[in-house]
Amino acid sequence: MLASLDQFVFGLSTAAYLQLQRRTNWKHPTSSRVGARNARQFTGAGDDSITLSGLLAPDDGIGKLASIDELRKMGDTGDAFAFVDGVGNVYGAFIIESVDETQSLLKSNGTPIRLEFTINLMRVDDGLVRSKTDSSTKADEQ
Repeated sequence: MLASLDQFVFGLSTAAYLQLQRRTNWKHPTSSRVGARNARQFTGAGDDSITLSGLLAPDDGIGKLASIDELRKMGDTGDAFAFVDGVGNVYGAFIIESVDETQSLLKSNGTPIRLEFTINLMRVDDGLVRSKTDSSTKADEQ
């Protein structure tokens, strides 16, 4: 297991990413000053994003095409999901901002032999992660 996004596990049998890029920002708004540089004040954490890039080649045993559809369905929910790497480090709650794919080496029926993907995740407030028990409790209340 490379990592998991909630119940979706990234690995050779699903979707193995080749590269993980993480970008973390902090907020330092400015105030204009006459005759001096702008004043800056640290106001807290800014955006925290993760970009996963990888390759699927189902004929060679590397991932399956249905994995990209599953990630798209997760993105359709708008929910935030916990992102945890294979060592157990918890990165926080992330939404799926986008899923890009490039299909190449197509078979005669249009099925790709090779599919490259990029998934963009954006961190949100950790309190926004909905567990399976939260979902079932809300359904029971209705």
